[in-house]
Amino acid sequence: MPSEIKHELHKVIGTLMSETFSSDTKIKVIKDPACGGNQHIPLFISEERSRETQYCNVDLLITVNDRIRVIIEIEEADIKPTQICGKFLASALTHYFIHESENNERIGMAKSVLFIQVLDTSKLKIGKTAKIKQWRKIEESIQKIIPVKNSSIDRYRIFSGKHDNFNSEELSEYISDFLKERDG
Repeated sequence: MPSEIKHELHKVIGTLMSETFSSDTKIKVIKDPACGGNQHIPLFISEERSRETQYCNVDLLITVNDRIRVIIEIEEADIKPTQICGKFLASALTHYFIHESENNERIGMAKSVLFIQVLDTSKLKIGKTAKIKQWRKIEESIQKIIPVKNSSIDRYRIFSGKHDNFNSEELSEYISDFLKERDG
């Protein structure tokens, strides 16, 4: 019987985002079950909510004044370039979050959206892996092509670490600074 996935890094990020933004009533943190939430977070290419128009589910959304401002994807298992790039592109092609938790209201992307990927380093053999350098190259490559035509995602960043020593302050400050400097 396969071992249960614990999603430790997901939980760390979910708790961190809830704690960081809990005092601001304009900001809403929406988390999937792995991050400590109670719902999936589907993104759609159009205002129509259907299987045909749903491109992905993300791990965490931050909305400000009912507009998507931050998308966070956390990878604990599959940290290959195709997975990292695929998650970004699927999200970049979408425009709406639609869910019964929001009375099926269409929550659209703000003019400026930050996409963050948090990658787990716990299985890497530090000093013997090229993964972290590869992730920096992926980050640089994606930053060169954004915004993708017709996409609101205009900022991209990769953070990495282990659940038990993740640099929470750096991530929180980066998101907070983005929300202050950019008009949604």
